[in-house]
Amino acid sequence: MTDVRDAVKAALKIQTIETPSWGYGNSGTRFKVFAQPGVPRTPWEKLDDAAKVHEFTGVAPKVSLHIPWDRVDDYAALAEYAAERGLKLGAINSNTFQDDDYRLGSVCHPDAKVRRKAVRHLLECVDIMDATGSSDLKLWFADGTNYPGQDDIAARQDRLAAALAEVYERLGDGQRLLLEYKLFEPSFYTTDVPDWGTSYAHCLKLGPKAQVVVDTGHHAPGTNIEFIVAFLLREGKLGGFDFNSRFYADDDLMVGSSDPFQLFRIMHEVIKNGGLAPAANVAFMLDQCHNIEAKIPAVIRSVMNVQEATAKALLVDREALAEAQREGDVLAANATLMDAYNTDVRPLLRELREEQGLAPDPRAAYAASGWQEHIAADRVGGEQAGWGA
Repeated sequence: MTDVRDAVKAALKIQTIETPSWGYGNSGTRFKVFAQPGVPRTPWEKLDDAAKVHEFTGVAPKVSLHIPWDRVDDYAALAEYAAERGLKLGAINSNTFQDDDYRLGSVCHPDAKVRRKAVRHLLECVDIMDATGSSDLKLWFADGTNYPGQDDIAARQDRLAAALAEVYERLGDGQRLLLEYKLFEPSFYTTDVPDWGTSYAHCLKLGPKAQVVVDTGHHAPGTNIEFIVAFLLREGKLGGFDFNSRFYADDDLMVGSSDPFQLFRIMHEVIKNGGLAPAANVAFMLDQCHNIEAKIPAVIRSVMNVQEATAKALLVDREALAEAQREGDVLAANATLMDAYNTDVRPLLRELREEQGLAPDPRAAYAASGWQEHIAADRVGGEQAGWGA
């Protein structure tokens, strides 16, 4: 058992979880955004908050940026500011869904002038990658149609492919394009990248620098996400995750909050298929909408949830599982997974954190640090960052 614990700790020590800059700002639903005291007003302050998450968890050294929400005059200076706080700038997320010109789409729009505008923005994001040292360009398109006959479905795929090809050619060495998908919303009749298969097909055609992002909230009810993960890992096309939880649709709740067993099953496939190894280069990113909960504690809780699911998945007795599968012993195979899932890994994680010089309970340590009170008193005036900022 000691060897198993040591192996689990060793694997957890190399895991990193990327947090989203927008997760620290005000966010909400289409109906209301609830502002909170101390919310960042600038990308610099977002990095200050992200640094606190990394300080107390030890596994969140990267921060995703969203353009134009995080636009600054000097991206190299922003990257230097992050480095001074023990952080790196991670994925650069594009935005082709908050401009009036994109009412009928962006890169799939029937008007070539609008498509050109959207592609220019994507190329700008690659320029920002060059300045920040980021390796990932993450693309999500709200493109689609609301009514039958509104546009040519196949022609929209041609436009999408042309835009992606141009951006792909602009990527430098060590850079990659991560293509996200979403079943619906805001387009309700057709969505131009609605599922992993569409994303995979485009990435396959583009080449090795293009990979799929799996957002855990972007699927039809009952979809087996761990199957998608296993398939993409097998094909070398899993670029990363946008971790969150949902109850009905793309709720963007804290990962592991609504279905922790699903998160465990996903991490089991990740680990079994080599996705946790640094060489696999799978980005474990959070994409969440902290609407009624405090921002920084919510991000910390999400990071802890991923750690717990990972620890449980690492405890699966793979030899026993493989033997049960070979013998067709359905109950034994399932029991092997359930034994690992039902293990309380919190004592092990507390022990690991203490060995790393961290507080055993990151959320409690953050609450006692006084940072929340400090930012509430200090960040007065200006305009708070928020969804759409």
